[in-house]
Amino acid sequence: MKKFVSNKISEEYVENYYNSVEDRIVNGNTFKQGIHDKYDVKRGLRNKNGTGVLVGLTEIGEVHAYVMDENEKIPVEGKLRYRGIDVFDLVKGAQDDDRFGFEECCYLLLFGHLPSKSELQDFQNIIGAYRVLPEGFVRDMILKLPSKDIMNKLARSVLATYSFDDNPDDISTKNILKQSIELISRFPVLASYGYQAKAHYHDGKSLFIHTPKEELSTAENILRLLRPNKDYDQVEAKILDLALVLHAEHGGGNNSTFTTHVVSSSGTDTYSAIAAALGSLKGPKHGGANIKVTHMMNEIKSNVKDWSNEEEVRQYLIKILKKEAFDKSGLIYGIGHAVYTLSDPRCIMLKEKSKELAKVKERMSEFELYSLIERIAPAIFNEFKNTDKALSANVDFYSGFVYDMMDIPVEMYTPLFAISRIPGWCAHRIEEMINGGKIIRPAYKSVKGRLNYIPLEQR
Repeated sequence: MKKFVSNKISEEYVENYYNSVEDRIVNGNTFKQGIHDKYDVKRGLRNKNGTGVLVGLTEIGEVHAYVMDENEKIPVEGKLRYRGIDVFDLVKGAQDDDRFGFEECCYLLLFGHLPSKSELQDFQNIIGAYRVLPEGFVRDMILKLPSKDIMNKLARSVLATYSFDDNPDDISTKNILKQSIELISRFPVLASYGYQAKAHYHDGKSLFIHTPKEELSTAENILRLLRPNKDYDQVEAKILDLALVLHAEHGGGNNSTFTTHVVSSSGTDTYSAIAAALGSLKGPKHGGANIKVTHMMNEIKSNVKDWSNEEEVRQYLIKILKKEAFDKSGLIYGIGHAVYTLSDPRCIMLKEKSKELAKVKERMSEFELYSLIERIAPAIFNEFKNTDKALSANVDFYSGFVYDMMDIPVEMYTPLFAISRIPGWCAHRIEEMINGGKIIRPAYKSVKGRLNYIPLEQR
């Protein structure tokens, strides 16, 4: 795409300009070492012991991973609850009935209680009815300006939906709920069509725009919309449904949900708040983490000759920690979490299903490699860093592997996270609008010394 540069100056001139000022910008915005400790700044809104700074209350999601005993953080097995209900039980209920669980999960998060059979059916009918996009939307908003990044395309599509809403700025609970359900139902379509446009216009592939089916679940529609032949099996759909449930909510403090609270507290419209959350989730430190895991594992598989050799795998992980391999960040992606300590319950459930799928897809050697790294990486990390931090694999460690076995394009990994998390964002937005009242506005202290203005001729 042609850059937006005036004909009066060359692109080379512009590039040289930015090169000349880059170092000054970096040096002028770098703080002195230790200055954050001097002013007791909670960087990342985290306390020194690793716990999060308490900034709000919620009844939507609970992430439990440690207990505090006499100011000491004691690790415990991770628990995740939606509206007070253990996500293990939520998943088991759907699996025991051999049905899809994501729609029930959405209802629980939005309304605060489990639906009866008739309530769930009504909700599923509403979700299905909203799946088809407004007339002209696909042509004008998705196909005419395809994006190389599906998350950016999804955010743009959400903002464009504002123009198709007859009452977009109404922030009454009823209207926000209506907007939320519409977005929950349409996210799979927006993301899938965004991918199809990218694949066609940027990658030279055939264009497939399939119509969603009202009677199908969210997971089934995603697979139907992504695949050229619209074909999928129930094993794949049920595993994808599980992944959607496990990613649907994670408390108010995760970056994208907190973003939803912050933006909603200003009184803005639903579309602006959700687009902001999408911008947060796109980041590789948040929703893009499973892509990092996938790329890291691909490099490990390419460089480790014997995947079952623990010592050979160990040595390569040490190279990663030494910043000698992969992206030179020194991070073993998918190991460790901001909150979970001994275990991530989402990882436990997804690992179980990934093993089932690996057997069907004849990829057990890869699964065993993942399992090996999950087992030995925490000890290697602690030995290298000389710490005794409680570490475990997180949900991102296996989710990318699961998506890859289902032939889901890597560009869709983070959008799938967004499709999962939209009910959680919307529930938190409603909670903020009802209970918040004040615009969220923390403090930043200026540490810049006073300077006198110098006239242009004297500089």
